[in-house]
Amino acid sequence: MLRLRCVACFVYAFWLAASSASAQLRIEVTGVGANQFPIAVATFARDGQIPQDIDAIIRANLQRAGVFRLIDAGSAPLPETSRVDFADWKARGADALVVGSVARLADGRFDIRFRLYDTVKQQQLDGLSYLSSANDLRLQAHRISDRIYEKLTGVRGVFATRIAYVVQLGRNAYELQIADADGANAQTALRSREPIMSPAWAPDGVRIAYVSFEKGKPIVFIHTLTTGERRELAAFRGSNSAPAWSPDGKTLAVALTRDGPTSIYLINADGTGLRRLTNSGAIDTEPHFAPDGKTIYFTSDRGGGPQIYRMDINGNNVQRVTFNGDYNVTPRVSPDGRLLAYVSRRDGKFQVQTLDLATGQETTLTDTALDESPSFAPNGRFLLYATEVAGRGVLAAAALDTRVRVRLSGPAGDVREPTWGPFIK
Repeated sequence: MLRLRCVACFVYAFWLAASSASAQLRIEVTGVGANQFPIAVATFARDGQIPQDIDAIIRANLQRAGVFRLIDAGSAPLPETSRVDFADWKARGADALVVGSVARLADGRFDIRFRLYDTVKQQQLDGLSYLSSANDLRLQAHRISDRIYEKLTGVRGVFATRIAYVVQLGRNAYELQIADADGANAQTALRSREPIMSPAWAPDGVRIAYVSFEKGKPIVFIHTLTTGERRELAAFRGSNSAPAWSPDGKTLAVALTRDGPTSIYLINADGTGLRRLTNSGAIDTEPHFAPDGKTIYFTSDRGGGPQIYRMDINGNNVQRVTFNGDYNVTPRVSPDGRLLAYVSRRDGKFQVQTLDLATGQETTLTDTALDESPSFAPNGRFLLYATEVAGRGVLAAAALDTRVRVRLSGPAGDVREPTWGPFIK
């Protein structure tokens, strides 16, 4: 149960000291963002059989972002070549308008065109055309959404990125799944009869590290998604857990028990150069690199209860970071290095908190009671996490600058341990 996995790696470390999801994820959006930008996405004109509704995907993306208010554009198609009646759209309440078309070509590919207008200034803000295969239509819709988001907010969009998560389908059935950021287009990267834990994306978006119990003990693997190649990274005596990539993708931090209590080590991505960073005699685990690659945040009980600490990349200058509450675990730093997200136990609830590292201001981000595995989107505007609803693990995301939360759940399986992938290069 998720209750027992709220802080999977940390709980697992203490335990050691003591002794294809079948369907896409469903999306539920709750909350209303303040100061939403009103935008209309007109129905794209279609020429031929089009297997994906590009305009519908764009609308869903913008709605989930929390910063847009969708204005009803009606059902009539409005091609990107049409003359735009700016006054009419402004009268409908739309400050921005998206129009477009999709045409099937003779070679089976699709020509996708769109334009973004500012109806107040009565000018075009953006426009582009894409040639796409049928398999990439959703990706192109996400890319268009990203362009719209960036043009109107000044922040790079993350709709075309991917997420990874673990699904437990039964007592002895686990899957590592890779999906679009909206939970659609899920693909199974690994099936196992043994638990899979702690997936972590490499900065290149091609490799992913995780812990597998398939050989009867926890071993860290690196998996190349494009080829399916898997290799052991850390299979030392005892437990091998909690992999975390350095920002340059050349090194990983891992938590090992090879020399005693769980401690943090660095290891090169090719498996060489193992070096120990912590030697406190306590349990030090869940390492996470800061964006500059010079600092590592981690969880430790060296002060009595689990708290967040940070240290230099060489293991020196260890400092405690969290002080409110007696249980703070699973540190994750925002891409700009400004915020620290973690799971904190307050009044019996495990909830995701964010800490402004400059001001010390703490914010409770979630309203659920059994949260785990926070993960920032690569633009730093959203946070993905797992929680429990009606006794089942589901994924959720929260927009950091609005009150909007998104819940992703499927018809079967216990979904947990999500991680948001990097921008696609």
